Amino acid sequence: MILTGAIVNALAVFAGSTAGILLKKGLPQHMGDSIMKGLSLCVIYIGLSGALEGENVLIAILSMALGTVLGELLDLNLQLERLGNWIQDRFKSRDSSVSIAEGFVTSSLLFCTGAMTIVGGLQSGLSLDHSTLFAKSLIDGIAAVVLASSLGYGVFFSGIFCLAYEGMLALGAQFIEPFLTASVISEMTCVGSLLILGVGINMLFKNKICVMNSVPAIFLPILLCRFM
Repeated sequence: MILTGAIVNALAVFAGSTAGILLKKGLPQHMGDSIMKGLSLCVIYIGLSGALEGENVLIAILSMALGTVLGELLDLNLQLERLGNWIQDRFKSRDSSVSIAEGFVTSSLLFCTGAMTIVGGLQSGLSLDHSTLFAKSLIDGIAAVVLASSLGYGVFFSGIFCLAYEGMLALGAQFIEPFLTASVISEMTCVGSLLILGVGINMLFKNKICVMNSVPAIFLPILLCRFM
């Protein structure tokens, strides 16, 4: 089934975040903060590693610039925050120190902007090969444990967003297949990894970059690689 990989990934996030929420009950606040900082550094490392996949720095720069302009015009970050706040209004956390919206936004961006998301979603749609998303599911499940132990219930709901995003990639893959050359995929991986780097910086320094407003940049190499 074309959505198998996306469904497994979402289930892994649900399971990991549930374990993290249960773990949080016996986890001191200072330990949760330390774990979050350590995970932030790992996310930054992942972003830096993937960013080196790019072969044409001009495509990365133009993609980020033009994609951010488009994202700002649509104000995607505000839309995602509104969705997070809507969830928070309907599922109040007993821990008033934890923002469901913050957990939802942070984990959604982490799970949905990386190279494995893009490549895995496209593989699922083009060849029914779910191996990349299965591997990503293991990684996301472990990350969800750590995230939910610090950020709470919002991480659980990010699994739904992850399912929708990866599902759309899989379903739309056949329409963009003719444009997916090796160089296009490399540049998309580079831009997506730069956004992962932004997520890591936000986790470490508390939301300084509106990463969601740059998400359209991931798809611009499909167009730019035809001219550069």
